[in-house]
Amino acid sequence: MPPKAAKSKDAAPERPILGRFSSHLKIGIVGLPNVGKSTLFNTLTKLSIPAENFPFCTIEPNEARTNVPDERFDWLCQLYKPKSEVSAFLEIHDIAGLVRGAHEGQGLGNNFLSHIRAVDGIFHVLRAFEDPEIIHVDDSVDPVRDLETISEELRLKDVEFLERRLEDLQKSMKRSNDKQLKIEHELCEKVKAWLKDGKDARGGDWKAADVEILNTLQLLTAKPVVYLVNMNEKDYQRKKNKFLPKIHAWVQDHGGEPIIPFSCVLEKNLVDMPEDEAAKYCEENKVQSAIPKIIKTGFAAINLIYFFTAGPDEVKCWQIRRQTKAPQAAGTIHSDFEKGFICAEVMKFEELKELGSEAAVKAAGKYRQEGKTYVVQDGDIIFFKFNVSGGGKK
Repeated sequence: MPPKAAKSKDAAPERPILGRFSSHLKIGIVGLPNVGKSTLFNTLTKLSIPAENFPFCTIEPNEARTNVPDERFDWLCQLYKPKSEVSAFLEIHDIAGLVRGAHEGQGLGNNFLSHIRAVDGIFHVLRAFEDPEIIHVDDSVDPVRDLETISEELRLKDVEFLERRLEDLQKSMKRSNDKQLKIEHELCEKVKAWLKDGKDARGGDWKAADVEILNTLQLLTAKPVVYLVNMNEKDYQRKKNKFLPKIHAWVQDHGGEPIIPFSCVLEKNLVDMPEDEAAKYCEENKVQSAIPKIIKTGFAAINLIYFFTAGPDEVKCWQIRRQTKAPQAAGTIHSDFEKGFICAEVMKFEELKELGSEAAVKAAGKYRQEGKTYVVQDGDIIFFKFNVSGGGKK
């Protein structure tokens, strides 16, 4: 029987995650009108959707899935040469431009804010390029002002939502002595004060019990954010832009989330070229597409990871939320796997790559058997054993 992995006594428990506990999570592209959102979406998905030069061109959120690039997946496909290859994907929603006053319904504010509520994370696109032919909704280019505008709109909408929730809780508390109502009321007051102080919900040091309640509220400012700075090709190529230091300073003061500079113009040109031409262009101009980094960072930001199942029939990525235990991970393959879970036989990708084969991993004593409490790690290669009444092991 394969050895059980030793438990680390020093491993600190992870902080509870804000957000839905699901493997079907999605990210929305958000920003002011005309900052490059729809062009980025088109590039990410190679789908053609309108990206004309005027505000509110995008009214309904457009949805698409784009593959997550991963050298580990490619290596496994080379090793097993399977009949079927299924990579992980990021589900992306293109959300129309927000404007100042959106929380009060300005522009198409209420629609857009509800679309943001429906996603689990945000790609916040910032315009850091001058172009007299592309209008700016505020008549001048100032990405820090744009950051303030959108952040404030999301906070104000959360405050409005919490005020309504507090009213409902007060009514319920008059009719019931349920202690949970009082606990939720106190937390809502605390979060409201936090937001009114100009801080986002995701930046708070909330206890596990607080997070359980916060996750039922689905606040806009609790969602993870990745800042995408859209600059012209020349600035991107030379890795300099007059707005970048100010954007960096603002983000560090407001949570320190990831910032990825990119150029919509470059990315659109690259995606429109044949692959060999695009590679030649990048080599000659000493530039690299930021799209793989954007996809990987977005996937990680919404707390998704994946494990592999691998063999001659299929190599497949199964996406799950971080902190998922082995039986629930098995359930993403089939509900019977979770119901009748016996154990997970686990190989670490790095060990398989180093040793070259499953047999070599087993011979080295690195093939592990894990039980119900095992927390699946990103890149684990897993074979599940299960037993359901009337059925056998698999």
